[in-house]
Amino acid sequence: MDGRDVNFHPVFPTPYERAGVITPGLPILPHGVERHPVPGGGSRAVRIDKGDQITVQDREGLQPIELVFFAPDGTSDAGMIGARGGRDPQGLKAALSGDYSGRKVLQALDKSGFDIGRADGAIVFPEGSHPGDTAHFIASRDGLLIVCAPGSAMEPHEQWAPTEVVLYVRRANPADPAETRKAPDPMADPLIDFNILPGEAHPYQVKAGQFIQILDVQGRECSDFQAFSLRALDRGIEREIDPTTTRSLMGSLYPLPGLFSKYFSVDQEPLVEIVQDTVGRHDTFGLACTARYYEDLGYPGHVNCSDNINHELGALGIRPRGGWPAINFFFNTMLDDTNAIGMDDPYSRPGDYVLLRALTDLVCVSTACPCDVDPANGWNPTDIQVRVYGENEDFKRSIGWRKTPEADVEDTRKTGFHDCFARHTRDFVEYAGYWLPNQMTNHGAIEEYWAAREKAVVMDLSPLRKYEVTGPDAEELMQLCVTRDIKKLAVGGIVYTAMCYAHGGMIDDGTVYRLGETNFRWIGGNDQSGLWLRKQAQERGLNAWVRSSTEHHCNIAVQGPLSRDILKQVIWTPPQQPTVEELPWFRLAIARIGDFHGPSVVVSRTGYSGELGYEVFCHPKDAEKVFDAIWDVGAPMGMIPLGLAALNMLRIEAGLIFAGSEFDDQTDPMEAGIGFAVPLKSKQDDFIGRAALEQRKANPQRKLVGLDLEGGIVPTPGDCVHVGKPQIGVVTSAMKSPILGKVIALARVDVTQAELGTPLEI
Repeated sequence: MDGRDVNFHPVFPTPYERAGVITPGLPILPHGVERHPVPGGGSRAVRIDKGDQITVQDREGLQPIELVFFAPDGTSDAGMIGARGGRDPQGLKAALSGDYSGRKVLQALDKSGFDIGRADGAIVFPEGSHPGDTAHFIASRDGLLIVCAPGSAMEPHEQWAPTEVVLYVRRANPADPAETRKAPDPMADPLIDFNILPGEAHPYQVKAGQFIQILDVQGRECSDFQAFSLRALDRGIEREIDPTTTRSLMGSLYPLPGLFSKYFSVDQEPLVEIVQDTVGRHDTFGLACTARYYEDLGYPGHVNCSDNINHELGALGIRPRGGWPAINFFFNTMLDDTNAIGMDDPYSRPGDYVLLRALTDLVCVSTACPCDVDPANGWNPTDIQVRVYGENEDFKRSIGWRKTPEADVEDTRKTGFHDCFARHTRDFVEYAGYWLPNQMTNHGAIEEYWAAREKAVVMDLSPLRKYEVTGPDAEELMQLCVTRDIKKLAVGGIVYTAMCYAHGGMIDDGTVYRLGETNFRWIGGNDQSGLWLRKQAQERGLNAWVRSSTEHHCNIAVQGPLSRDILKQVIWTPPQQPTVEELPWFRLAIARIGDFHGPSVVVSRTGYSGELGYEVFCHPKDAEKVFDAIWDVGAPMGMIPLGLAALNMLRIEAGLIFAGSEFDDQTDPMEAGIGFAVPLKSKQDDFIGRAALEQRKANPQRKLVGLDLEGGIVPTPGDCVHVGKPQIGVVTSAMKSPILGKVIALARVDVTQAELGTPLEI
């Protein structure tokens, strides 16, 4: 029997709160409750004990869930957890041969000797669900539970993508609380694995090529790290990580929070490099805590990391220091406008880590900081786990990415087109959770720029966030949440618009694609816009679904004067769709590559370059075929790949805005230079932020302007704009324009100084 009617207590994460203060980034669950995310199209296996309460939650709606339960003797019966079985778990069988999560489940099945071919499957939400819907079950015996969020690759013109579900398990016999504070499972079989209690230090040796994982077990705990060249120590010379040398060689003489990619000794020998970082906020220029620091605060004799390091390294013949320079992992420091150092609670969550690779044989030391008199460890020192892995492990480079402060960390991913661009460059940078090319090895930003202006370029824009908005109230939802009049948008049409909070500040800018009467696709720069759409649908009771499809849509832009001539030889459209030559500005076509049998794509006449251009959307499984077809035609015509550096030049020249530069949540669309996207007179319906925008438009304070600069110095975004002594604005973006041969910039200035021809100073 389906257990959805059982009266369960909520088990969802809530923010950590003490004395009325909510601590962000530390969601907690009741003792004995576990949370297991299941990726869309993937699966997860979890051990279940008799009496355990099981909750499955559909995060985004319309996602069916398959359940399979195996008893220890290998029998499978959905009734053992109170579910209605009798279904063939076809989605699970497909998922097991797919992604990483499927392979992990296969390992669990093989280890236990269970036969998936004899599984009794149950389906939850077979007739559809709303975001946040849950179903509840109780296990009547021990066993292995497999949860699957089934779904296959989505065609670019379709709007159903498998999305994440979450499994919660409330244990009937929860483990001792101390057991729940153990470090997560290792990333591979560790060569060294030890725990450091707060107020302790631990030395260890690492060979060249091996990986070092520094893991914050409970969150908000600093760990000082230092490494010595073993070859130098063998010669009686101490050569450890030197902050000044590292900053100089890495080109950052002013210290900033965050990690460098490599760390060097004073002899300029590279000692370690960063491979993965799930936090993004560290201190890499200060000292480990010292006796003097605590003495000056009135705590003489307080245990400190520098003395602990001295004690441990003294046994190796390394001379003591009053204060040890260190990489202070997870330490949240900052510099104010007078370059004074301050600190706040660390950003690290339980299980966050940094993964390094040794570039030579090393003697390392790590600590768990004992500081309990300031926010350095969130006022509560805890433990650190250190693991060393073999040099043959295949750890991908990644930087931790979270959609929201409370969300699970996601590794930096490759787009569907990554390998295609990797043929032309190794210079990739992290952008919104993905690796994107910065410059092409044999071209460079200037050559890429000129190709866009004179011939054609192809660029990867896959990190743009895509959300499918469907349902009877989809138009009402879009009309409510964006500034443009969506009622006037025809099927097959696209409109550029802003999305605002109630106070008028911008959430994002983006485009709305209308695929049908009740079918829209929102494409924006960040996940907050999609989450905002879903929040409004839920809170206002609208019959509409907002489901993430970013992982199912990767897109390249073909831009430049020759873009139409290239794509017309590649794109095939059926009679009811416009051809590339017929496609007008801000319209889309559902098409294929080559002919009727080619990969499915959506082509739109849109772009971010100021030139004639198009975007081509496809599923990642077809990305290489799509790229190669366009490349085979475009390359002989002079088309080359384009990276982020050149794209930034193109968009500044065209006066196109960028999040974090020209706008943020304190900037309204008029101040961001896109007042044309807010038709307050012609759009009669109310929308979120309308009242504030009407007031702001009637009383403007700032305006985005273009600057024609004298001299060859390119300003830095954030530089002050003056008229004499007073500051009247700030530079948002700047560049030296190749086509103009001079420096230009975008700046947000006081409206009293925004007239054309006004002389300003930077």
